[in-house]
Amino acid sequence: FTSDPQIVADASAVFDFLQNTHKHFSCKRLMVSPYYMRTQFEEQIRQEIKNAQNGKKAYIYAKFNSLTDEEMIKLLYKASQAGVDIRLIVRGACCLQPQVKGLSDNIRVISIVDRFLEHARLAIFCNNGDQKVYIMSADWMNRNLDRRVEVGTPILDKKIKQKLIDVFDIQWSDNEKARDLTIFGSNEYVEQGDNPPCRSQMVLFDYYKKME
Repeated sequence: FTSDPQIVADASAVFDFLQNTHKHFSCKRLMVSPYYMRTQFEEQIRQEIKNAQNGKKAYIYAKFNSLTDEEMIKLLYKASQAGVDIRLIVRGACCLQPQVKGLSDNIRVISIVDRFLEHARLAIFCNNGDQKVYIMSADWMNRNLDRRVEVGTPILDKKIKQKLIDVFDIQWSDNEKARDLTIFGSNEYVEQGDNPPCRSQMVLFDYYKKME
């Protein structure tokens, strides 16, 4: 829900397009596929690559149901090679191979399957310290980016942005139900090591209850 006038105007344009699909439209805030979303996410990744090459802190943290789009995967490999830290939570299909020397050394991928169905999509970009956070309906799949009408939006409210970053951090810390996708087909649980136990869905359940 939002009262941001520009997002509301963009949403109105999207619904108008669904009723009149011959009309061309553009959005100022929303990312809409199959027209703009791919390009906008590619620009964000390329900016992280540029920042890393210039010696600045750079990272991409994202959560999807599936990651199968070849072009996005190639760009993530390029980002890894440039030194961008990439953390991905992918519940289902993932065609990206993390932790391959010289290709994806800076990419880690986990999958979390637990009591509650994970269905959110989230992307966080370092942006040289001024983090950009997006939620979206689309996975990074060819059908979502190129053949369907899907919508993503930047999170503008600082408190909501921080809550989403907290949610990702909690899930990334999961060491009870998270599986490490480094080796295709093995699906071994993430090693707990000396870290305290963290079953992220239960931690988030308590986190949401305490939210104002």
